[in-house]
Amino acid sequence: MDLDGTLYTNDGPVRGAREALERLDRAGIPYRFVTNATHRPRRKLAAQLKALGLPAGEDRIFTPATAVAEMLRTEGLSCFPLFEDALVEDLEGVRITGDAPGCVLVGNLGEGFTYGRLDTAFRHLVAGADLIALSKNRYWQRAGGELSLDAGPFVAALEYASGKSAIGVGKPERAFFELALRTLGLPPGAVAVVGDDPELDIGGARAAGLRAILVQTGRYRPGATLHAQPDLVLESVARLPEALGI
Repeated sequence: MDLDGTLYTNDGPVRGAREALERLDRAGIPYRFVTNATHRPRRKLAAQLKALGLPAGEDRIFTPATAVAEMLRTEGLSCFPLFEDALVEDLEGVRITGDAPGCVLVGNLGEGFTYGRLDTAFRHLVAGADLIALSKNRYWQRAGGELSLDAGPFVAALEYASGKSAIGVGKPERAFFELALRTLGLPPGAVAVVGDDPELDIGGARAAGLRAILVQTGRYRPGATLHAQPDLVLESVARLPEALGI
């Protein structure tokens, strides 16, 4: 399940979301939270969910940092950070450096995406560093519905300038969903992705061989189903238990 836009919005929890999760728990149906959030660590995401009255533990939450930390530790790569400082705690065992890094790691840095930071990242890329994108989201939605640039446009700028293609580690990448699948111990065909984003959630689910359930909250816009081809469309996550026959 996606988080922002699916279980909650800027206005608070989606009505019926807590009850839906509780019904899944009582029925013994396992689930994981998969999010492209790169502005805070898993610990704070879990605390946010609990504050909203939604049952959550860090072990149920999968973020791009979760995926990339495993990859960087395995390959022994250091990284130059283009992400919020708070995210460092989810990158345990990964060396953060500005001295000949093995990769440039891009998350949502907001107003921290200054010319100086981007130019330094560009020079590391030209010198041989890999470009890794925690997220390629084009935009995110502020309180009140206003849209703002996410990490994707800055990833695209660095790709264009350096001539390198970014390695993606968040949604809609297949490997990201497979990381969560491993903890469930289930084959893709037995698992559904529930989300509000036609490209990241529904498109990602399809590419990974999972079922796809689109909810009409958050980023959903009328007509989105024409491109996303979900297995099921629900008014909100509150309808999920009923749709599953619970």
